[in-house]
This record gives sequence, structure tokens and C-alpha cells, in this order.
Amino acid sequence: MSDHNQVQFVRIEQLNHGQRLDNFLFRHLKGVPRSRIYRFIRRGEVRINKKRCKPESRLAEGDMVRIPPHEAAEVDQPPRPSSNLTGLLKQSVLYEDEDLLLVNKPAGLAVHGGSGIRLGLIEAVRQIDLSWQQAELAHRLDRDTSGCLVLCKNMSYLKGLQQQLKNKTVEKDYLALVYGQWQGQRREVDAPLQKNTLSSGERLVRVDASGKPSRTRFQIKQRFKEATLVQASPETGRTHQIRVHCQHAGHSIVGDSKYRAGDSAASESLRRHKDLCLHAQRIAFKNPVTGKPVEVRAALDERFKSLLDKLD
Repeated sequence: MSDHNQVQFVRIEQLNHGQRLDNFLFRHLKGVPRSRIYRFIRRGEVRINKKRCKPESRLAEGDMVRIPPHEAAEVDQPPRPSSNLTGLLKQSVLYEDEDLLLVNKPAGLAVHGGSGIRLGLIEAVRQIDLSWQQAELAHRLDRDTSGCLVLCKNMSYLKGLQQQLKNKTVEKDYLALVYGQWQGQRREVDAPLQKNTLSSGERLVRVDASGKPSRTRFQIKQRFKEATLVQASPETGRTHQIRVHCQHAGHSIVGDSKYRAGDSAASESLRRHKDLCLHAQRIAFKNPVTGKPVEVRAALDERFKSLLDKLD
């Protein structure tokens, strides 16, 4: 009888110490739909040391996790990455050591599977190199955003880096091409954001007084006739924060079909540009183990760079 047809008890090793229960199950159940995993937890079919638990429960070395039976048909293994994607991701590595993997995420590639996406960056990365099999995302980027993405190879490093993100000590700088002439050399947008999920599952964020505090600093890098290249430095990490704050400032990001503002005076060719012009250019933080500074920059996406060359 296959393991998935009977109850399993899995002992947590040091590698998974401190990991969230749901993230552990996503990996261990290898493709079982996330909705079903959350249902297992909610119904008490998943237990830690015989006790009911929550998705955000943290695992400790030596814990015994009960995993309920699940039909083999439920398991949907992610496809193998193509040779082109494998080559692209290998070329995209910006920095790597025994604990850390930093890549220049290509625009158009989701960071993880779900919502109709079978293969995201993290699923591909884990299949490319033996030393990348345990990699976890330290943070996320929108599918159409390119640039610096941090992955951690062990849980202690991940926990330390996520604590820095929570404490707002990680520095992130993005480049965004926005419609129109942004006024002033430097500006800060301080506007609370409320996240909504539509019936289709699509996420939509708007400025709302009852939302979560959100702040982004902007600095002009270059002016063009009908657009402005700005550096955006988010002090908080809300979903779609930079995109919505640009919209709120009256200058939506070129190629952003979801959050539009300030493009009425732009030429038709610029308004019809489909690629989101948002790039995570730089990230800086301290090594959670040694305390030494880590700073990495990512070259601009080729399509973004090509558009800037044309405008210039």
C-alpha cells in the first residue's frame, strides 16, 4: 500500500526547525492543492504532537506531525523546467553561498505555482540543482516585476532574514517608469492600503483609511518627454504597494493594466506598452548568521532597458 493511502507520522528534523506548518506541508505533500491542505489543518486531520494546530504554527526539531491519507490522484507534481528556463535561471544567479541564493527574477515568471500556474520560479529552482532542493522564498515579487529575489537554503537563515524584513531593516530599491512628469525631485507617499480578493481570485489593492500603514519614498532618476524614471524605496512591504502608490500619486507605472492613472497625455505607443516597467534593482541586508552586510544589484530587464533607450 502506498504511503499516501494511510496516516503518516513525520519527525521534524533540524533543517525544518522554525518552519511554518503550511509551508512544510506544501513541500511534503508534493503538489496536493493548497486549499485541501488548509482543509486538512482546519478539520484537525493534521496534528503536531497529537494536538490541533494552525497553518502558521511553527515546527520544532523533534516534533511529530500527523499527515492524513490523501488520494494519489490529488497529487500534481510540478512539471520539469525546460532547458531554456533552466539556462535562464542559472544565468540569473546574482549571488550564492551555502545559505543564500539571490537571483535576478525574469519578468513574467511567477515566484511560485498556484492559481492556474503549475511551475513557478521556486518549483523550477528546486529541480535544477541538488544544493537548491531545500530553497525557500524569503519574500515575493509580482509575476511581471523583474529583479532581486532572495531565496534561503536553510530555515535559520530564512527566519533571521524574515525578522529583518519584519523590522524594516532590509533596504529595497526599485526602478519604475511612470507616465507623465513627476513633480519635485523627491517625494514620499504615505497612504494606507487595503487588499481585496475578487470572486475570480484576483487580488486588488486600493488606498483606504482603514487599510494597513504603507509608505514609499520616491526619487527622480531621469525625465523624458512623456514619462519619468523614478527610484521607489518601500518602507513597508504591502501587496502591490509601489504600483498603487504610483497610481495614488497620479502617475501609474507604464505597462500596468490594473492600476491606471496619469496616462491620458501619453502617446498611443507608450499607452499600449504591455510589459510592466517595474524592476527590483537593489537589496541590502545583514547576513543573519555573521552580521556582515550583503548588498546585491540586478541589471535591468532587456525589454525595460530597450524602452528607456527608445525614450532617450
